[in-house]
Amino acid sequence: MRTTLHGTLVTLRPATSDDIPALVAIRETPEVHRWWRGGADLVSEVTEDLADPAAETLVVLHAGRLVGAIQWAAETEPDYRHANIDIFLDPAAQGRGLGTDAIRTLARYLFTEHRHHRLVIDPALDNTAAVRCYTKAGFRPVGVMRRYERGTDGNWHDNLLMDLLVEEFDAPAGRTV
Repeated sequence: MRTTLHGTLVTLRPATSDDIPALVAIRETPEVHRWWRGGADLVSEVTEDLADPAAETLVVLHAGRLVGAIQWAAETEPDYRHANIDIFLDPAAQGRGLGTDAIRTLARYLFTEHRHHRLVIDPALDNTAAVRCYTKAGFRPVGVMRRYERGTDGNWHDNLLMDLLVEEFDAPAGRTV
């Protein structure tokens, strides 16, 4: 993906290797690491994420500053075709509508340019801030995926499957460059 997307508050552009230090610094913050945990070598993990041919990673920019990343991947089996989204933001950028704008901006792109009819996201059930953000972006709860993901404490935790259908999407129009 070589497209830059413009939302109301944020700009999303393809991530590059130059972004790795800033992304690692955000992932290392306790507030993000709790949900986006990783191993001892986050530099390698972020580098692998950016190189993953099955996913597209974009950085989230606000006022010219890198404040996070958003990524998506597609299920291409025709009878199950949809896209999934994941996002993380610097704690200093949270609670200001930037995550909601980033998700809506990417959703608009996936619905219009890739013709997806359904998007999914699967936050930890107890990540209330993320659930609230995704709900504001238009996602609806589908159900709880029990013992879905292992937490930093080593125990399995529940996640909430949420989806957004194209006919339910009403994000304001942005522009694609």
